[in-house]
Amino acid sequence: MNIKSILIEKANAAMQAAGIPEGTNPAVTQSTRPQFGDYQINGAMRAAKALKTNPRELAQKIIDNLDVAELAEKTEIAGPGFINIHLKPEFLATSLEAANNDAKLGVAEHATPDKVVVDFSSPNLAKEMHVGHLRSTIIGDAVVRALEFRGDTVIRQNHMGDWGTQFGMLIAHLEDLLNQGVDLENVALADLESFYRDAKKRFDDEAGFADKARDYVVKLQGGDAHCKKLWEMFIDTSVKHSEEVYGKLNVTLTRDDIMAESAYNDRLTGVIELLKEKGIAVEDQGAQVVFLDELANKDGEPSVFIVQKSGGGFLYSTTDLAACDYRSNELDVDRILIFVDARQGLHFNQVEITARKAGLLKDKTSYEPSLFGTMMGNDGKPFKTRTGGTVKLSDLLDEAVSRATEKLADRASDLSDEARQEIARKVGIGAVKYADLSKHRTSDYIFNWDTMLSFEGATAPYLQYAYTRVRSIFRKANMDSASLTGCIQIQAPQEKALALKLLQLEEVLDLMISEATPHVLCSYLYELASLYMTFYEACPILKDDVAADVRESRLVLCNLVANSLKTGLDLLGIEVMEQM
Repeated sequence: MNIKSILIEKANAAMQAAGIPEGTNPAVTQSTRPQFGDYQINGAMRAAKALKTNPRELAQKIIDNLDVAELAEKTEIAGPGFINIHLKPEFLATSLEAANNDAKLGVAEHATPDKVVVDFSSPNLAKEMHVGHLRSTIIGDAVVRALEFRGDTVIRQNHMGDWGTQFGMLIAHLEDLLNQGVDLENVALADLESFYRDAKKRFDDEAGFADKARDYVVKLQGGDAHCKKLWEMFIDTSVKHSEEVYGKLNVTLTRDDIMAESAYNDRLTGVIELLKEKGIAVEDQGAQVVFLDELANKDGEPSVFIVQKSGGGFLYSTTDLAACDYRSNELDVDRILIFVDARQGLHFNQVEITARKAGLLKDKTSYEPSLFGTMMGNDGKPFKTRTGGTVKLSDLLDEAVSRATEKLADRASDLSDEARQEIARKVGIGAVKYADLSKHRTSDYIFNWDTMLSFEGATAPYLQYAYTRVRSIFRKANMDSASLTGCIQIQAPQEKALALKLLQLEEVLDLMISEATPHVLCSYLYELASLYMTFYEACPILKDDVAADVRESRLVLCNLVANSLKTGLDLLGIEVMEQM
């Protein structure tokens, strides 16, 4: 259920009946304070200004035509023309009872599902994944989970970097190691960084090696069977490194989701020919260039977008244009979401403008580069090791689990060592993910171990612990939450506040999906947990003097909170545990 959408629909109808032109924004929002109701319709002021009439009088006309008797107990005009809507406790109770009996907690699937390509993670297979890949991977995965939860068809695409000049160097080095009898899996690629560094040193210093590497690039791009076999061996082992990281991170990417740079190789020549035929790309100093007046600088000089190098080689731009064609015209998707570093914003603007001019993107296909900021160290600079090197993502996750293990060692527990280690894994990985996902996607943020592993405040450990506390109530009551059948009674203000928040999950997911911003779900879950704590302190549940029907009602609310926390955290890719 999406209460806001219901109110928008009813407000639109009331505004038209009041003589306001169709298409006027009713400006429905959640109220910020209980005394202003639960929701507000704020569109009367702007409409009154356009119609040159009194806003309070227009607000009254809207109320007179507003059909909300089933869900609202009171509507009122406040201030210059705000319309406050107070929802009926009975409406909230009935809606929650339905949600309690629904596997998706009352969240409906989209009536007309979208078909969406989500391009995320996209590491370079020549090197191991590092912290710079964290944001793309986990933000993309959270949005994918939410899209599927709402019933959209999602095509995951991991646009891995598996093509280009460096691979000639790498496969030449690999060939020599194999000829020396080195075991590929356990030695040659046990550390991709060392493998790359050794190959680069040979390329720079060893006579004849650079020529061999360049020759192998040409042969690889030309389809030479020997070079292709070496390349496939390297790629296969490199992908395994990425799969290990995805397993640690609990993300839903698999090998089947890889749609790497090389997958578009056969399309690149056709893309360039199309751009030339349409006069979109022109030759400039031997290269094929698109000049984009739409992105001209302050002096009126067009933005330069190179799509083919002077020597005939292709670039990221060519591959991204080919990807547009494949996704929009062949897969026929409604949306393309691409999770990339904010520094690539201009590039993707250039891609979209060029692709639409050339017909590589249909009008119906929304192209959405979802830019994200940088993970920073305490010094305010991009996160690095103490020696200034790049932090491997796998090492970061291992450290998170190790620190969580130390943190949990201070807490009294009768759990086995094995159970404690599993909890530490969930807490550590969850802490890293929530700390990142809870920040607005476009913001830079400071990476801080102490903050993210805290059991207080807006953190994954706090939410995981909140879940276990709710579940513990049912253990204390010696009952299975699945046996709850009673009606919900909403009497105390703390019950109403909690009930309203529980029914806003669908609204939050819709916002998260439309703007690709998981932080709104993070905020919602923290607010829900906080409201639950207030409810728990004000509304006794298992005390002897609590009436049976009231106890049953409050236990249903507890069950809904637990299931909402678990569902929400799962959509973020964060695991919960029954005990901590």
